[in-house]
Amino acid sequence: MSALHEELCARLTRYCAIDTQSDEDSASSPSTEIQLTLARLLVQELQEIGAQDVRLTEYGAVLATIPGTAPGPVIGFLAHMDTAPQFNATGVKPRVIRGYNGGAITFPDNPALVLTPEVSPYLAEKVGHDIVTASGTTLLGADDKAGIAVILTAARALLASDSPRPTLRLAFTPDEEIGRGVDKRLPADLGADFAYTFDGGAVGEIEYESFSADGATVTVKGVSIHPGTAKGKMVNAITLASKIIAALPQATMQPEVTDGRDGFIHATEMTGGSSDMTIKFILRDFELDGLAQKGEILRAACAAVQAGEPRAEITCTIRQQYRNMRYWLEKDMTPVDLARDAARDLGIEPVSVPIRGGTDGSRLTEMGVPCPNLFTGMQELHGPLEWISVQDMARATELMQGIARRAAQG
Repeated sequence: MSALHEELCARLTRYCAIDTQSDEDSASSPSTEIQLTLARLLVQELQEIGAQDVRLTEYGAVLATIPGTAPGPVIGFLAHMDTAPQFNATGVKPRVIRGYNGGAITFPDNPALVLTPEVSPYLAEKVGHDIVTASGTTLLGADDKAGIAVILTAARALLASDSPRPTLRLAFTPDEEIGRGVDKRLPADLGADFAYTFDGGAVGEIEYESFSADGATVTVKGVSIHPGTAKGKMVNAITLASKIIAALPQATMQPEVTDGRDGFIHATEMTGGSSDMTIKFILRDFELDGLAQKGEILRAACAAVQAGEPRAEITCTIRQQYRNMRYWLEKDMTPVDLARDAARDLGIEPVSVPIRGGTDGSRLTEMGVPCPNLFTGMQELHGPLEWISVQDMARATELMQGIARRAAQG
């Protein structure tokens, strides 16, 4: 490995070993205390490389400045510290497979698990690369600790160089995975003219379109009674919750049957018992009318089940999460064009595809800080097959430095 690759690898494995899983049910900010373990480490590392204005905010974000050496816009670079709640993130054991040979990758803690190019086609392009995975029982956390490693590595290199660059602002946020990564104070605290999140996938991806997103909570209150004397009296909340799920479009609006520009209705959690049930959903679409339609479909399913059992109490509450960043970025493509030009300088052909998800950039853009999303290389996110190429991360590191150089040229 080159010195750059070694630094990226060391940073990524160090960060991934720290449990930073967020918790949607927590009301605190950040949602979990464990995220602050990584935050405090990043404060220390930023100070060690010579960054200025380093601080940990009361809402759990780490902020820092790379002073400019030339005129230009103030540019922000962001990544998130938390990992997804959907899969085990405790006891992550990162491992590095050096010089990947193109075959199957097995996992020491889960022999039945196998990663192959057939499972993850992008892996076929990475023969000879150094691949980082977890051990088979946890996610890796490259989403988005790869972004953190990229930004810290690029920042250290920029601070060690006298090449022209504008002032850069860095931010590492908590709770992105639960849609709470952008505190209302962050745009002002960041103080950037525009920004980028390093939270993307394959090399070349420069994304300026994301889902628009709502969250929904459905509660079902049944009638509880001893099952031995329940005839004609019991109303089983589990049965009614199951009917609501069954009433949704199974063949056209589930995540597992959609891709491209299709939206979906996704039941993410179902808890409770025969007396009371709670179902949590996420609703996604690239267009606001499509998102509204999905909300109406969910409400209609609830209403139909309620009509069939008037003794039950069914509520459906829908809340806004984030909106498609395209609505704002298409009006001023300056940050997108700058990133594309910097990529081409490196011999990387930029690719812009809609993000089938959202980033902190979605919320920042909506709040007045235009913020496209850039690649890191991470793949197979939120599960035990998650992996990343160190060489892909190196290209992302070069892109960040290239953006800074181009911005200083005016």
